[in-house]
Amino acid sequence: MPDKGAGDWASDIADRLEQLVTTVRRQTTDRVVSIARLVVFGVLAGIMGLMALVLLVIAAVRALDELIPQEIWLTYLIMGAIFTGAGLFLWSKKDRRPAQAGA
Repeated sequence: MPDKGAGDWASDIADRLEQLVTTVRRQTTDRVVSIARLVVFGVLAGIMGLMALVLLVIAAVRALDELIPQEIWLTYLIMGAIFTGAGLFLWSKKDRRPAQAGA
């Protein structure tokens, strides 16, 4: 039986070249594809979430308009108060940056 390493150097070089190409592809292209998928699905999820939020606000305004027998301004006042309260709550949770020495 002939020794594989002694006479089959062409196939060894081809195997090593294939292994090198696979390693380079795994280190570069596969990571770029994963990052691109993450960006695309993240943007898609953000757009769908924003659309759902807009539809939810429209449904809430219409539901309040049907529930309250007054004019529409009362519905707008209630929704404005809810959004203002949510905004104030989120504003109170934001990070406060320390004052800079030069400012």
